Amino acid sequence: MINNKEIDKQYVANTYARFDIEIVDGKGSRVVDSNGKEYIDLATGIAVNTFGIADKEWTDAVTAQLGKFQHVSNLYYSEPCAKLAELLCEKTGAKKVFFGNSGAEANECAIKVARKWAQDTKGEGDYTIITLRNSFHGRTITTLKATGQDVFHKDFGPFPEGFAYAEANNTESVKEIVKSTKCCAIMMEMVQGEGGVLPLDKSFVLDCVEIARENDLLIIADEVQTGNGRTGTLYAYEQFGFVPDIVSTAKGLGGGLPIGATLLFDKVECTLNAGSHGSTFGGNPIACAGAISIISRLDEKTLNGVKERSEYIFNALNGAQGIKSVTGLGLMIGIETERDSGEVLKACFEKGILPIKAKTKIRLLPALNIPMDELKRAIEILKECAK
Repeated sequence: MINNKEIDKQYVANTYARFDIEIVDGKGSRVVDSNGKEYIDLATGIAVNTFGIADKEWTDAVTAQLGKFQHVSNLYYSEPCAKLAELLCEKTGAKKVFFGNSGAEANECAIKVARKWAQDTKGEGDYTIITLRNSFHGRTITTLKATGQDVFHKDFGPFPEGFAYAEANNTESVKEIVKSTKCCAIMMEMVQGEGGVLPLDKSFVLDCVEIARENDLLIIADEVQTGNGRTGTLYAYEQFGFVPDIVSTAKGLGGGLPIGATLLFDKVECTLNAGSHGSTFGGNPIACAGAISIISRLDEKTLNGVKERSEYIFNALNGAQGIKSVTGLGLMIGIETERDSGEVLKACFEKGILPIKAKTKIRLLPALNIPMDELKRAIEILKECAK
């Protein structure tokens, strides 16, 4: 019998501390491992499989495009790319969209747009972007430097200049940087996902928006993980009462295929011009066909379903034995347990549910449409494992 785990260890770069589970099949919110054991999936590929495994409408859309053509370069027009951009702009009020292949690429584009906008309008020295401590923006050299965690600022130096780190939920920290540094933008995740699933305070976010407007800075909303219905609205910034200048998103956008998007609003609508940015695979027709299927179904009913499921999880876990705290927004949830989270995670796997971790917390990122009976079963198991 072929041992794929050993093959992986021998030939795949050792960059992942993989769990001892090989997934071979699945449907909806259920996955099956190589031993035939079934699990309730509470991670969806880290917030990627928006409507679960092998969702029929998504699969049909992708398969239909596969039967036409799988790729053309961006030297030509294609319907899926155009239609997805139209859909995103109509739903958000954005004016233009640039397509890449990942969240890191979407954030790279956002950073490039902010710097070019500043150079065009403010001068060459105003290039610094303020990000927040405990943030995470990607694994390229530039997005690592944008990430406000020192642990990521090693091994790959020298890193590029142009980032300053403010304390999350500390308005004065942002003001001090603006006073002392020539800046062009403030970049924020509405919920710091990899940092422990910690939502920002709404008052702090709105303070940052006001600071940006007073000082002619851009606001960049990193919605790589929070976007595409994950938090109960199409994008999380909607719940904070403002409209950004740039939005980056990925993960759940493609429903399981690699795609990233950078949404450009009024202030930066014309910043990118021919030759200023590009991507071979960005706007790939198959990925775009899958994304159209996802975005077109994120209607009021679906988003209300996210809120209903979120409310159930919070109510079920808050105050439960072994649970110290529950944080997050929508179906992006972090759980602090009294027991070591690694031990809790191992117990969860043994009992047939698949959550993941965010730092020292258990993290839940289930499908937006996970059936309530499966969700309730999974949460009961999680409560047992946390005791």
